Amino acid sequence: MRRALAYGRDFDALIVHHTEDPNLIGEGVMNEGEFASRIGLMGIPNAAEAVVLERDMRLVALTGGRYHAASLTCVDSLDVLRRAREAGLSVSASASINHLTLNENDIGPYRTFLKLSPPLRTEDDRSALVAAVASGLIDVIMSDHNPQDVEVKRLPFAEAAHGAIGLETMLPAGLRLVHSGQIDLKTLIRAMSTRPAELLGLPGGSLRPGAPADIIVIDVDTPWVLDPTDLKSQCKNTPFDEARFSGRVARTIVSGRTVYEHV
Repeated sequence: MRRALAYGRDFDALIVHHTEDPNLIGEGVMNEGEFASRIGLMGIPNAAEAVVLERDMRLVALTGGRYHAASLTCVDSLDVLRRAREAGLSVSASASINHLTLNENDIGPYRTFLKLSPPLRTEDDRSALVAAVASGLIDVIMSDHNPQDVEVKRLPFAEAAHGAIGLETMLPAGLRLVHSGQIDLKTLIRAMSTRPAELLGLPGGSLRPGAPADIIVIDVDTPWVLDPTDLKSQCKNTPFDEARFSGRVARTIVSGRTVYEHV
């Protein structure tokens, strides 16, 4: 990691890292805590994420490189990130839409569609992540799109694969945070579009003249229920199976051409 940050610095490259220590994860399959103990599953401690992030922040300070934490999930990591920002380090971070809108209790009766990596954390962690997005400490909301076939998800929880689809539910799930007053629409769109483009040096994420004409038109209030059979993904393993949403994409324009329109 030190070498990657040092080499990347010379090219102004952004080093993106998934911050988890496999030795601390061990045989864990969900967040470590009371709920995991109650349902008899091995837990993954917050330290599995925070320890790696702390190490990386020290290496950023040592090398002067640019760094992005791929998926933060807990209060401990936010504390590490905040100290790095206050020290003036060139660091940024993402949180997934799943960790912003769901918590470990949603796993309920061993729902394997909610077995994710990193795992869903506590409600306190979820709330702290949302506040971090609202304040700008968390730069990016990402989909955590990781499709898995039905054969590897319809297994006992401990044996099921990690991951779920996320692209098609990312925006409506994010609009839940807007409707509940936890973040405003401008902040949501910036975290999903403008800020990722800035960090990656891409021309998208803007409506300025001359920018790529990649645009979505959103109806922020229309109510609907997610039917997994309507999803375009070949895999239907969504944590939002039959969820009630308010707001959806009405039209998608790519390079100035309409490629999708909701009827």
